[in-house]
Amino acid sequence: MLVTQIVKSFGVGLLGLAFYSQCYGEIVGEVSTTFKLLGANDKIVIEAFDDPDVSGVTCYLSRAKKGGVSGSLGFAEDTSDASIACRQVGPIQLSDELKAGKLDGEQVFKKRTSVLFKTMQVVRFFDPKRQVIIYLTYSDKLVEGSPKNSVTAVPVLPWPAGAQ
Repeated sequence: MLVTQIVKSFGVGLLGLAFYSQCYGEIVGEVSTTFKLLGANDKIVIEAFDDPDVSGVTCYLSRAKKGGVSGSLGFAEDTSDASIACRQVGPIQLSDELKAGKLDGEQVFKKRTSVLFKTMQVVRFFDPKRQVIIYLTYSDKLVEGSPKNSVTAVPVLPWPAGAQ
């Protein structure tokens, strides 16, 4: 009975994780990189997401996505290759916590890149001396992470009156 409860809890957790990772980024575009006879092609996917705590900033993350039968079924492990570019898209409002560095290293995006143990993440830092918000993307794995990463910075500038 205990094993059944654990298996059910694990399944519900996986469903929640799959839902969370699917609804956090918006796919803007994708290109095929490798033809697969069976299943989807390998791709580079571009996703957009807004920083949940800093209005006026949108980030664009490109990442590799495995195809084939295992990729189509969600069982393939995506590579750790990714790139990020974030831009000011409106007036930027920084909280006092962010300005004080209390939110440095906070996760602002997370995408599952394997069935269980690997994720692509974006974390945020604030450089008060230069008045810049920095975003770092990297991949982690339960046992072994990857040093592959990408970084971008958004200067905190006044937004022109009347700009959209």
